[in-house]
Amino acid sequence: MPAYNAEATLERIVTSIPEGCADEIIVVDDASRDRTREIARSLPVTLVEHPENRGYGANQKTCYRVALEHGAEYVVMLHPDDQYDARMTPAALDVLQHDICDVVLGNRIRTRREALDGGMPWVKYLANRGLTFLENVMTGQNLGEWHSGFRAYRRSVLETLPYEENDDGFAFDSQFLVEAVHFGFRIGDVPVRLPKTRDRSGAGLRFHSGLLPPYLRRTRSVEALLPWLYLKGISTGDFAEALTALLGEGAAGLSAGTLSRLKQKWRVEYDAWHQRDLSAHRY
Repeated sequence: MPAYNAEATLERIVTSIPEGCADEIIVVDDASRDRTREIARSLPVTLVEHPENRGYGANQKTCYRVALEHGAEYVVMLHPDDQYDARMTPAALDVLQHDICDVVLGNRIRTRREALDGGMPWVKYLANRGLTFLENVMTGQNLGEWHSGFRAYRRSVLETLPYEENDDGFAFDSQFLVEAVHFGFRIGDVPVRLPKTRDRSGAGLRFHSGLLPPYLRRTRSVEALLPWLYLKGISTGDFAEALTALLGEGAAGLSAGTLSRLKQKWRVEYDAWHQRDLSAHRY
């Protein structure tokens, strides 16, 4: 996982990877300015830290270098920004293990409506479609999405391609796939759904005053705010950020002890909610 300022989504992505499909989860932090490193240290991952920001492509280079050094036969690169469904990791690996493809991409754009409803902005959708069309024509491929942050590779692909010479920025992804085509590797894709717990900007769900109904933004009553905050906190677990964003620093009527007690109580209830049995439900 090439991570940069991913505090809002990293834990959710790591915990959504199906158990048993990964021997090791490597997170490379590219000198994030938020709590990404702190959160990563609390998770069952191998954390690699860049001392300075090196760029998106350089981050991937470190990811692949470390994975190969640790003996990986298959490598899955997954953006920790909550734009890809990590539950499809086993499906991508199955395609590789059955010797169908050497490179597998996650395709978010099965249909236009599905992509837009999932939170992809129109401008990003149109750019993605246009670039993918041109790159398919130029390379003779028929991929659903070239600019995917969900990619799975055989070890032989990473050992063959000269990706260390590629751009350290965002051109890295396209350069990598062009090299894969040049060296004759088989490239395919699997459909992945955009997670629904996101806003229309494509970023992880965050709390800010604009999310509050107007009548709550005008009220000075803590009692009126707490029920709404409770519902949001219990659905996401972002209690600290929600409390600060909705009530402000040092909100009147809430002492440090009260905040601590509320957060502890909500955390227990959130953990119980998160572990509930959904086997009887269909989604």
